[in-house]
Amino acid sequence: MTIEPNRRSIVTVRTTIPDDAFTAGTLGNRREGSGVVIRDNGLVLTIGYLITEAEEVWLTGHDGRVVAGHALAYDQETGFGLVQALEPLDLPAMELGDASAAEVGETALLVDGAGEAVESTIVARQEFAGYWEYLIDDAIFTAPAHPSWGGAALVGADGRLLGIGSLRLQMSRGEEIADINMVVPIDLLRPILDDLISRGRVDKPARPWLGAFSAESDGEVVVMSVSEGGPAARAGLREGDIISDVRDGEVDGLSDFYRKLWASGPAGSEVPMRIVRDGREAWLRVRTADRNSFLKKPQLQ
Repeated sequence: MTIEPNRRSIVTVRTTIPDDAFTAGTLGNRREGSGVVIRDNGLVLTIGYLITEAEEVWLTGHDGRVVAGHALAYDQETGFGLVQALEPLDLPAMELGDASAAEVGETALLVDGAGEAVESTIVARQEFAGYWEYLIDDAIFTAPAHPSWGGAALVGADGRLLGIGSLRLQMSRGEEIADINMVVPIDLLRPILDDLISRGRVDKPARPWLGAFSAESDGEVVVMSVSEGGPAARAGLREGDIISDVRDGEVDGLSDFYRKLWASGPAGSEVPMRIVRDGREAWLRVRTADRNSFLKKPQLQ
């Protein structure tokens, strides 16, 4: 089967982030990836970490033409970001597909803004929990991995957009370890697109945020680090702490931890958490926050 996407719809996204930005230390000052034109007016869909706190955004087409862009929106829950071109791109919009119909075993094409394409197989559709307080119920996983995955377009057999590349991970197959990509399904965009365009964020209360980077180990949630100045750091949460309870509920893995945290009240609520530190139990009270309040707001170029 030959998949023929309109590669002119896929652009390169380059951004510059101020030195004092909250995410500069973790994501860097200069970021590069891809994006997909989804509206004829030059609206580009990308992965949000490329444009978070960006003071400059540049879009480059396959013909080498460079156009300035504005970081229009970033949705923390899905991970999608939107860029509005500030000059006419004169590029066709890619039609959105139906990610829910994409099944394990199907072939798809992951294409970046430079035109490099990797023919991939959908190897899994399952929940994904990221260490940065991120959870997707039905992520798409593809193999082999694309070397430039961030913001790349996953295109189905009909040439429509199935999702946006987010991560490169490893998957064990018996004794073999394979590199795979995690792709955010395009179906998550439809319900929030109008809000992102008109408001820059989804019109609902922000999820409570801790500022803790955590991993799951044998079903336990272990704190790897905390964001300097974030709620977790202010409450005294430390690297190596095991989070065992949120309010009156025992934590059963990373996904369960996030769901209990997000159900504990709006951003700004005080959340009691039981931790295990050096074999001893203790309770902390963490006043959560809106993650966006720590980020620099985009400026028009």
